[in-house]
Amino acid sequence: MTRLGPLRTSRLLLRPFSDDDLPTVIGLQSARSTHPHESNPATPAEARLQFETWRQHWLDHGFGYVAVEHDGRVIGVGGLQNSELHGESVLNLFYRFVPEAWGHGYACEMAGALLDWADRELPDKPVVIVTNVTNTAARRVAEKLSFSEYRRDLYRGAPAVYYRRQPAVRV
Repeated sequence: MTRLGPLRTSRLLLRPFSDDDLPTVIGLQSARSTHPHESNPATPAEARLQFETWRQHWLDHGFGYVAVEHDGRVIGVGGLQNSELHGESVLNLFYRFVPEAWGHGYACEMAGALLDWADRELPDKPVVIVTNVTNTAARRVAEKLSFSEYRRDLYRGAPAVYYRRQPAVRV
């Protein structure tokens, strides 16, 4: 099984969730301020279930979404997780940060480190990003990471843009 250990970037620590992260994840996933492009953020109960699902993914696969720390404080969540989209097995790249962390390049920094890991460990698996059509900041992150738009469709009832990154080419 491919295992992901904690990763450090120049500014961030990306690590598996601990029990202590539950309140932070509930706050991030259920706050209206972290979901400006969604009409219904998760309820605290739904966010708790997401957290449990994310931790189970780690147990089953050895990698998944991570806590993103800056200067010892969790400022976001994100990472790569197995998903099925339109009948295809893919890695979903997800990112959500506290509003005060927006605009500092943390999403690209986190994603870049995890994409490097995926290129080495899961090179045959395509990586996708799904974001709300109106979320221009998330769309900019996808484009900065060299993802290409490949579909527009509904995702959980909202208009969404689907981005794709082809698997790494081995030489």
